Order: sequence, then C-alpha cells, then structure tokens
Amino acid sequence: MNLYYDMDANLEVLHGKKIAVIGYGSQGHAQANNLKDSGFDVVVGLKPGSPSRDKAQAAGLEVIDSADAAGIADIVVMLVPDELAPAIYKDQVEPNLRRGGYLTFAHGFSVHFQKIVPREDMNVFMVAPKAPGHLERHEFTQGRGVPCLIAISQDPTGDTHEVALAYASAIGGGRAGILETTFKEETETDLFGEQAVLCGGLTALIQAGFETLVEAGYAPEMAYFECLHELKLIVDLIYEGGIGDMRYSVSNTAEYGDLTRGPRVINRSTRREMKQILKDIQSGRFADEWMAECEAGKPRFKQLESEGSQHQIEAVGARLREMMPWLKQGRIVDRAKN
Repeated sequence: MNLYYDMDANLEVLHGKKIAVIGYGSQGHAQANNLKDSGFDVVVGLKPGSPSRDKAQAAGLEVIDSADAAGIADIVVMLVPDELAPAIYKDQVEPNLRRGGYLTFAHGFSVHFQKIVPREDMNVFMVAPKAPGHLERHEFTQGRGVPCLIAISQDPTGDTHEVALAYASAIGGGRAGILETTFKEETETDLFGEQAVLCGGLTALIQAGFETLVEAGYAPEMAYFECLHELKLIVDLIYEGGIGDMRYSVSNTAEYGDLTRGPRVINRSTRREMKQILKDIQSGRFADEWMAECEAGKPRFKQLESEGSQHQIEAVGARLREMMPWLKQGRIVDRAKN
C-alpha cells in the first residue's frame, strides 16, 4: 500500500481552482474550514434555508446554493449524508458540473454501490479522513492531522491522483500519512468496522455489560464506570501503542482475564455473525436496506435511536458526567458551532 506525506504533494495544482464543498455537517465543516485555513478558494454549497448556513457564515465561509456552487467549481466535494447524496447529486449537482471537472467524496458508498454514477468526463476521486469530522478539525487546529485514504475511480485528464494527493494534504492528511486504496476496499472495510466493532459491536457490548451488572444487583453508577467511563482509558492505551501496550499497562489480573475471558465473549458464534455482516455489505444488501429505510422515512432507525436514547445508561451517564465539569471544557463537538 502506497504511503504519502505533505512532502509528496504538490499543492500548486489546487491554486487557481474553486472548491465547492456541498454540505456542512461533520465532514463538511471540517474540510471546508481546513481548506480555507490552508489558503484555498472554497465555497460552501447548501440548500436554501439550511440551518447550517449561519454556522458556515459565522466561520467566515462564503455560502451559496448547492446548484450554484456546483456550477462555478473546478472541484466539487460531496459531503452530504449517504442517504441524501443521490437526490442532491441528481437534482442540484450533476446538471451544473463543469465538463472535465473533479468530483470527490469522503466515503465510497454512493459510487461503489452505484447510487451515484458520475458522468464519464468527470475525474472522480475519494479522500477519506480516518476520523469523524469534529476530531479531524480539532487535530488540524492543533497543528496535527488525521490519516487519510485516497482512491481514484475515473481519471480522464490523467492528473486526478495528483489532485487527490494535494487535496488530502490541504485538509491535514499529509501531516499524519495518506494511504492509497480503492473505492471498494474503503467502503466495505469502513462499513464493517462501524457495524461490527467501532459503533455497533462496541455500543452493544457496553450496554450488555452494564445490564448484566445492574441485573445482578450492582449499583448503576458502578456499572457505568466499569463498562463505559473507563473504556476511554483502555482505548487511549490501544490507540497509542496497540493491544500489546495496553496489556503491558494493565495489571496481570486484568491481562489474564482479558486473555482467557475475552474469547468467551467474542466466540465462534460472534465471528459467524461478523462474517454474515461482511457478506451483507459486500453483496450490497446492507446498502439497499439502508436506502429503502430512508425512502420509507426511517421508521426502524427512529425507533431504535429513541430506544437507545432512553436506555438507563444514558441517564446514569449524564448525571455522573455532571460531577466532572472539566469534560465540557474544549469540547470537540459543539452542536451550536459544528
């Protein structure tokens, strides 16, 4: 796998080009502001009446309608939610794209599963930061960056790789490292990681552990600290030095419990489910299910989201976090601003 840094990128290829960021959510706000701070000509495209307009303008960004932004841009960056991207692209972006221009994404979902099929004359690439947008922006403002993945889907002009590399560097990726991949590989591994480990697997494990302790008669506050709060301490160790450093840092008792009891939780049955989840992703079944859910108004999504927000662990956690006011200082996520 090819690895690049800032020294490998020619930022001159972006100078003189108008960059339109369509959307101002997690990734949209991060990439637009990072591009602006790097000295590039960026405009934010939003629908009329979007509540994000005030946030973008308060950050000093020019904001215009998405259709107009697509029409004046050399590089159009699609940073709207996957479920909204096909309609926004078809109605507001595609009719206004400049012939031979550049179209980029932060995730391969729409292109890989053909929810968006770009015109053949378009140069299509992906720059996927390996962090949520709020953390990506935070790291950039601290003089750091998060690793980025780049991939090329269409290259009629022959310079799309150079432009992709420059773009990744401009948003801070070259500070941490830029890895080359494909739309297929990024999409399928990203979805699997989210569903089986980082989000789905993790939150289900946290809630199951919490419920097990509470149902056995232990105080909810104790269950919260042991199954959620202290997770950050363990993840920080793993993030810094891998699983090996975490095991080096914890007690021998904890490590023995890790080595002998962990496989009882994540067992053959769990691995079979993981393989089925991956198959559903690879076949496009999950993508079709998600788009159908959105077209129906997200009934199951809203029900499950509501049930999760009402889980006992949320109320206990909110109360305990009030005991730690420092958690509110320098927050990465500020819903009023980003």
